[in-house]
Amino acid sequence: MNTSTQVRTERGSGLLSITLARPDKKNALTSEMYRALVAALELAGSEPSIHAVLLDADGADFCAGNDIVDFVALAGSGQGVESSDVFRFLRALAQFDKPLVAAVRGRAVGIGTTMLLHCDLVYVAGNARLSTPFVDLALVPEAASSLLLPARIGHVRAFALFALGETLDGHAAVDCGLANAALSAEEVAAHARAAALTLAGKPALALQATKKLMREQQRMLNAIESEGREFAQRLVSAEAQAAFRAFMTRRGPGP
Repeated sequence: MNTSTQVRTERGSGLLSITLARPDKKNALTSEMYRALVAALELAGSEPSIHAVLLDADGADFCAGNDIVDFVALAGSGQGVESSDVFRFLRALAQFDKPLVAAVRGRAVGIGTTMLLHCDLVYVAGNARLSTPFVDLALVPEAASSLLLPARIGHVRAFALFALGETLDGHAAVDCGLANAALSAEEVAAHARAAALTLAGKPALALQATKKLMREQQRMLNAIESEGREFAQRLVSAEAQAAFRAFMTRRGPGP
């Protein structure tokens, strides 16, 4: 299993807890972190004693998206986006057949929000901030979110999130069906963990079969591949390079 100092895992009581541990960068995801996340999901998927997975994060923010420095490096590497660590993680999410529970506090940007579309239970802080500003970076949605987000919240609201860069707080995320409950920031982790442990105590095979029946896995994988082809073209475009430069000028390297 790949390990990372910025992704922690803990096993117990039928549960695998995965914690993003890069709070100084708002848990922005690097290639190393993506590799560790894929390894953790593969372990959870193959280990019969693990019945559910909890996604959490250290610090005030859940995930500020992909590390922009990594995006710039990927754009200049000549590597195919579809074979990158990012898209390996997205496919692993789409194919994961055990329950995923998320605990979200603070900012959830880009993939920090789109990964929640693959979670079965989501608990958020009332003051959480969910956003998917792909167009602002001259990119397109990923994680099959071009399919899943409109299906969940409707076309016009999804387009406003993608194209206008609008933000949802935790209560709005609950109202539109992206989360189960909005809680105080102090309550989120314990509430999500309790729900994950409850799932871990359920009949495991029936739970997996229920999740499988509720998801169109091949359709999600097809969307991820279509998004990946367009993402690859956008990533090396002149307008994306300009957007990355502007972002890094405003904020310095990294989110």
